[in-house]
Amino acid sequence: MSLSVHGEKVSTVEVSNISAHGLWLLTAGKELFLPYKEFPWFKKQTVEAVLNVQELSPGHFYWPELDIDLTEAVIEHPERFPLTAK
Repeated sequence: MSLSVHGEKVSTVEVSNISAHGLWLLTAGKELFLPYKEFPWFKKQTVEAVLNVQELSPGHFYWPELDIDLTEAVIEHPERFPLTAK
């Protein structure tokens, strides 16, 4: 007999706030700030698209409607990953 339950993975990430300066991502009890200066792709998107975020694996986030894929390391240290889209 197996006690494991099969089904869809429940995402442990959510966008907790969107402001004129950026957005806040809440994951595993940690809040990450994504300023538009470093992550400009989010600035002119719909609220619905920004809120639709998935955690593919711990610390790996994906916005399917925007095709944006970020890791916690990129969010916390964007200076280490200087590539930005124009």
